[in-house]
Amino acid sequence: MKVLVTGAAGFIGRAVCEKLLDKGGVDVVAVDNLNDYYAVELKHARLATLQSRPGFAFHRLDIADWDGLEALFAAERVDYVIHLAAQAGVRYSIQNPHAYAQSNLTGFTNVLEACRRHPVKHLVYASSSSVYGQNAKVPFSEDDRVDAPVSFYAATKKANEVMAHSYAHLYALPTTGLRFFTVYGPWGRPDMAPWLFTEAILKGETIKVFNHGKMQRDFTYIDDIVEGVLRVMEHVPQGADGQPPYRLFNIGNHNPVELMKFIRATEAACGREAVKDYYPMQDGDVPVTYADTARLRAAVGFSPDTPLADGMQRFVAWYRGYHGV
Repeated sequence: MKVLVTGAAGFIGRAVCEKLLDKGGVDVVAVDNLNDYYAVELKHARLATLQSRPGFAFHRLDIADWDGLEALFAAERVDYVIHLAAQAGVRYSIQNPHAYAQSNLTGFTNVLEACRRHPVKHLVYASSSSVYGQNAKVPFSEDDRVDAPVSFYAATKKANEVMAHSYAHLYALPTTGLRFFTVYGPWGRPDMAPWLFTEAILKGETIKVFNHGKMQRDFTYIDDIVEGVLRVMEHVPQGADGQPPYRLFNIGNHNPVELMKFIRATEAACGREAVKDYYPMQDGDVPVTYADTARLRAAVGFSPDTPLADGMQRFVAWYRGYHGV
């Protein structure tokens, strides 16, 4: 079995590649453009955990480069595609929307077209809980309306879902979108709260608490995300009753945590109290995320359940080791 993983030097991408290689009998074709949205050194360090392993081949490539992507698909003839490459981050999309259009729209179009021209058994791609916007009904269900995004990042992820549906309908391309909910854990992103808060607490610096702490997030541990991704990959949508082979799943912990409780869990893992400054809500942010995971569990027999305290202990232990703290 040969699996193409885009965004392989990213947080989730690295973990997915590692788990695929652990399974045995899997060749992983890894793609990443190694952009500098955050420290490229971290991306190289993630790749270094994979590059000596049998069956792993890395290609530095931007998915927005159609000729390069088309040549790779033609040469590799992969069985499955796990598409995780994207310009991430809600707030940065306000500052640099063109980066999101290039990666999340043009890049995703290229991935869809490459999968059509070089048919694969299943395309699994990353969406985001951000598509739910300020949805007032909780928990968030895949059947909820998601046509009122509050950030451009969320708009591009909603666009990915309808783009994928069109290819499933037109070309019977089996596609599944995964709405990730606040993923955290070892090798995580330095622009996200677990890293930012851990770094500040360990250095004795101030953390920024937005919306005065009145927010909830469905924090989802990386190992649970990877388990869900790989189970879904093997659960190929067939389409029935005239419907295209297309599915959407939430992947979240089904347990929203108040921001102040998350801070306390981080403090406990760090062994010291945070110095806090309180701020209003940021543009593009939402007060709560909360995943209904019943559809995922019914389909693949699994949904995330790692307790936040356990996950943050593991993250802080990794952070200390990575930085030699």
